[in-house]
Amino acid sequence: MSAKYWQKGEAIDYTAAAKIAAGDVVNLATRIGVAAADIAAGETGAVHVTGVFEMPKATGAVTLGQTLYWVVADENISTAAGTEPANIPAGWAVAAAESADTTVLVKLLG
Repeated sequence: MSAKYWQKGEAIDYTAAAKIAAGDVVNLATRIGVAAADIAAGETGAVHVTGVFEMPKATGAVTLGQTLYWVVADENISTAAGTEPANIPAGWAVAAAESADTTVLVKLLG
């Protein structure tokens, strides 16, 4: 069987188990996405899976290009790989961030 084009893939359709607010990080098991708009429980909405997003960051310096992970329990970005599902691969740093910085620019895995 041959492949058939479905969509660009910058955002995917996602059915929410619980209400999700615009900008919320969505756990996609082996990566993350970011909700494009509010999604009501049981409804389907768009979740960005590519792009660069400013996200909350754990304490610790980040270097340009460093691999980053979403820490589920703390709801922030860390450089610590940890173990899935606790730390989910998120992407890489588009810019360096100091240890005291509270946010970091993340290029999603896509």
